[in-house]
Amino acid sequence: MLRFFGFTNGKLVEHKLTDGRFDQTIPHTGWVDAQDTSDEERERLEALLHTELPESDDVEEIESSARYFTDSSGIHVHSLFLTQSEGRMDTTTVAFILQAELLITVRECELADFRLLRMRARRGQVEVRTPRHLLLTMFEQKVENLADAIEDIHHELEIVSHRVLEETGTDLESAIDDLAALEDSNGKIRLCLMDTQRSISFLQRQLRESKGAQEIIPDVIRDIDTLMSHTTFLFDKINFLMSTTQGFINIEQNKIIKIFSIASVMFLPPTLVASMYGMNFEFMPELKFAFGYPMAIGLMILAGIIPLVYFKRKGWL
Repeated sequence: MLRFFGFTNGKLVEHKLTDGRFDQTIPHTGWVDAQDTSDEERERLEALLHTELPESDDVEEIESSARYFTDSSGIHVHSLFLTQSEGRMDTTTVAFILQAELLITVRECELADFRLLRMRARRGQVEVRTPRHLLLTMFEQKVENLADAIEDIHHELEIVSHRVLEETGTDLESAIDDLAALEDSNGKIRLCLMDTQRSISFLQRQLRESKGAQEIIPDVIRDIDTLMSHTTFLFDKINFLMSTTQGFINIEQNKIIKIFSIASVMFLPPTLVASMYGMNFEFMPELKFAFGYPMAIGLMILAGIIPLVYFKRKGWL
């Protein structure tokens, strides 16, 4: 899918294709958004732009030299964005190619950041005049969305914290699953922040002569530093709750083991009495005793009660 945007009166405006005619739209375009394009769309776009679009394998490279570089096509930035996959957070890479009069983005899937940008553009809320300004606006919005995701994690973490620390009868194993999911999401957000930090640093060097860029970039860097500290706080809180939850599970397990241990001690003396009178010796004086059976039963009951009373006085029960 290809989307084309231009700058009209200082605002981002989406252009509608007429019968799929790229050649008529490109001259008035400031941003080309290529999402999961077909081979035909890719070939036609490359021919019109005289630019080779990156492949999926190239975009996923982790070396700095492969993610941030310049060539004859323009400034290249491959940046991680947050996405949702089966109810859990994941990351995907978006390739940015910044030219003098055009910004090209290449991605594999729909992203909330881009969807929000299109919605704001339809309402006339995206004030940009150049592709450079648009690129920095995208990263600025990306950081804002990551901040919202951090707030959501913090809210969910407060709910799990209340369940673990204040509620009784909480399913602790379920709480551990929730904490593990929150830790994973927080890690994905931190990874996106770190990647954005590297991307912004690269753009700061490449756009040092752009006055508008030098005004926006320091604010974005400060926001990233603040959010990085917040993710560290969330990691610490998640680890604390994880340790606390595991401690509560150990306490519950120890209580069960304690019950079994006391039961074993209580039944040990009666078992000893029963085993003694279960011996098959010929000469046992109590065998011919008229009250031998009641005496043995009473002795076993007494042998079980004495440890129980002792444990209660010691406060072990």
